[in-house]
Amino acid sequence: MTESVLAVRGLTRSFEQGGVVIEVLRGIDIEIGEGEIVALLGPSGSGKSTMLQAVGLLEGGFGGEIVIDGEQVAKAESDERTRLRRDHLGFVYQFHHLLPDFTARENVIMPQLIRGAGPDEAGERATSLLERLGLGHRLDHKPSQLSGGEQQRVAVGRALANRPALVLADEPTGNLDEATADIVLAEFLKLVREEGSAALIATHNERMAKKTDRLFRLHEGRLE
Repeated sequence: MTESVLAVRGLTRSFEQGGVVIEVLRGIDIEIGEGEIVALLGPSGSGKSTMLQAVGLLEGGFGGEIVIDGEQVAKAESDERTRLRRDHLGFVYQFHHLLPDFTARENVIMPQLIRGAGPDEAGERATSLLERLGLGHRLDHKPSQLSGGEQQRVAVGRALANRPALVLADEPTGNLDEATADIVLAEFLKLVREEGSAALIATHNERMAKKTDRLFRLHEGRLE
């Protein structure tokens, strides 16, 4: 394997519900190399989103070790988690979560400005990404003027805007019809590979999962 972008060791997560302890993750171990695209396959409720929340530093309460791009992050404080997400991670969700009052291009510019890029540099990068996603003619359209597939492609461009080491995608085509999902997935995988990022994609769609470099099944809190 190439140099590790993500290393997870002994990851656990449990919740208490009605006095009963529910173990969602039971000692997850996984390693993803530079530029590698990995699928995390499992039905709804299997813990896929919980695992991505842990790796994405979006929620606390986890046990175990998480190393992202060489940095130990499991015990990071809030401000440090924000920096790590900004500098090392990109996110694509089932719903696009675009800013409704901004154009497609502005939605991809925004995370770059937050990270400190200049307006011209951020604009050129946004235009390039959206053109490569087939949206060169939709740069100045707001989300409400875009189809579902187009909105999700903008979300993909936004996730890659800051050249993250790792992209985390949670059911990235789960809200699209099958034909549109296939198009968006193909463009997503192509762009991730061109950019040299690694990706961890959570999905219940086995057909989608088989298009990645490696596939893990999450069953009863453990990876198979």
